[in-house]
Amino acid sequence: MLDDRTTAAHPPEWPTAYPEGYAVVDVETTGLARDDRIVSAAVYRLDARGDVEDHWYTTVNPERDPGPVWIHGLTSEALADAPLFADVSEEFAARLDGRVLVAHNAVFDWSMIAREYARAGRTPPVRQRLCTIALSKELGLPLPNHKLESLAAHFGVVQQRAHHALDDARVLAEAFRPSLRAAARGGLRLPLLECRPLTEWSPGSATPAAPVIGRQASYGGSSGYAGSWRQSRKRPPCPYPNPGRYAVGGALKQGMRVAFSGDTSVDRELLEDRAIEAGLHIATSLSRLTSLLVTNDPDSGTSKTVKAAQFGTPVIDEAAFGQLLRDVEPADPVPAKTARGGSARTTGPTATNG
Repeated sequence: MLDDRTTAAHPPEWPTAYPEGYAVVDVETTGLARDDRIVSAAVYRLDARGDVEDHWYTTVNPERDPGPVWIHGLTSEALADAPLFADVSEEFAARLDGRVLVAHNAVFDWSMIAREYARAGRTPPVRQRLCTIALSKELGLPLPNHKLESLAAHFGVVQQRAHHALDDARVLAEAFRPSLRAAARGGLRLPLLECRPLTEWSPGSATPAAPVIGRQASYGGSSGYAGSWRQSRKRPPCPYPNPGRYAVGGALKQGMRVAFSGDTSVDRELLEDRAIEAGLHIATSLSRLTSLLVTNDPDSGTSKTVKAAQFGTPVIDEAAFGQLLRDVEPADPVPAKTARGGSARTTGPTATNG
C-alpha cells in the first residue's frame, strides 16, 4: 500500500512519463443533467511535481435558474452580473492549456466543461484527465468512502467552505500533491483518461451531443466510458454486504442494490458510476433482494417497475436519488470471524444481478 500523509520533499527520481503540469478543477452547476450549466469554476495550476503555481476563480451566469442554491450558495441575484461562460472561456482555456485536468469524479467535471465549450463554439485545450478517486484507489488509501472530505481528512487538509468551487479546488489540490508524490515514489502509472471534446451542441439531443469519454486506462475503476460500449462494461463487485431495502425518507447505505428503469436526464453511465463510487451496487435486474428502484416513470409497465410493485421494492425518481447520493451512509463493519472462530457471513448477495 502506498501512503503519504505529508507534503515531504519530491522523490529523488521523478518518473519521466509523468505529465508536465496539472490543472486542478472544480465546477459548481445548476444540476447533473445534460442541459445543466456551470455557475462557478475554479482552477489551481500545479507544475510537473505538484507545486502550486497560481489559482483562478469565477462565477458564471448560467442564463437559467441556478438550481440547488442550498448546496452552492449562488442565487439568481448573485449571478445576475456574472459573466457568461463564453466570456470567460478564453481565460479558462488558458488555465487548462497543455495540462492534465484533475478533478474529484473527473468524468462529471469534464462532461460539464466540454458541453459549455461546445455551446460557446470553442474547443477546450485539454486532452487528458485524472480522477482523484481513481488515484486514491491505485494508491490503496485507507479511506472510509470516496468523498472529497474523506480524502482531505486523510491528508490533514481542512475544508473551509464546502461546495464553493475555489475552496473545493484548493482542498483537492492540497490532497492531490502528496498523492502525486506517493505515486511517483512507487513508480505508479497514473490513471490518465483521454478527453475528447464535443464538436457540436444540440441541447435536446441524445447520444450524438454527448461528450465521448475516453476508454478506461490502467486502473480498474468505473469512470471511463463511451455510450456505444455500455453493454460491455465490466464493473468490480461491490465490496459491501447488502443492508436490505431502502427506507423511504431515510438515507442510502453502502452495499444497497440499486436498479434503474427508463430514461434518465443524467447520462445513465455517469449516474451508475456515481452510485458505484458511493459504495452502492448496480443491479441489472430486479429481485426481492433489490434495495431500491430508480425511475422517472413508475407507471411505465416495464419488467422492473412491475416486479417492484409485486415485491414492494421502494421506488424513487432520479432527482431524489441524486440528492441521496450526496450523503451515503457507510456500511456496517463485518467481523472477520464469528464468535466461534468460523468465517463471518454477509447479510446480502454478492452476485452481480439482484
